[in-house]
Amino acid sequence: MPDLTLTTFDWVPEMPRGLVRDLRVRWALEEASLPYRVASTPFDDRGAAHLAHQPFGQVPWLTDGDLSIFESGAILLHLGALSAKLMPSDPRGRSEATKWVFAALNSVEMASLPWALFKFTGKDDGSPAVKFVEDFLKLRLKRMETVLAEREWLAGPFSVADILMADVLRPVDRFEGLTEHPACRAYLARATARPAFAKAHADQMAHFAAADAARS
Repeated sequence: MPDLTLTTFDWVPEMPRGLVRDLRVRWALEEASLPYRVASTPFDDRGAAHLAHQPFGQVPWLTDGDLSIFESGAILLHLGALSAKLMPSDPRGRSEATKWVFAALNSVEMASLPWALFKFTGKDDGSPAVKFVEDFLKLRLKRMETVLAEREWLAGPFSVADILMADVLRPVDRFEGLTEHPACRAYLARATARPAFAKAHADQMAHFAAADAARS
């Protein structure tokens, strides 16, 4: 049995709650019914102990015994190797899921993240930089719309690829960026209707809410 500990921040401001990337790992762990613990690292003081696990001062990271893994994609691939509920067992299925893991992080999130940051900060002012990012995201969503119109999940059965792709699309949907992409919107609704997502989301929100009380 793996010895899994997920580390996230002890607290974050209100705006990113529900979107902090430890949710991706919580979701995968819940889907696979893998036992795990949650540990905290200070949000305000990202010292040497933090950087030893995550050199960019971010979260999450996962320890599995004496292994320490950072980056949500790497963590989910590790968990996929532990559970057939997260990764197809046949070579073709594993290859399909793996390529969509990288597509979510390298092709879609590359467009969705800067777009969402403009929205979060209120700087979507129609400048050339904003228009470039909007057009880039629309192109990526157009490609995803074609893919998702033809399949329920990206790699056959639900997998870590869907956890990542759905979470990449969530901030876009939060700011109504999927209104012209019904297949993407339906895919996201299917993914976030899963009980494991609901549990992961509720647990993250409760974690940070408890931190509010401790800081007051």
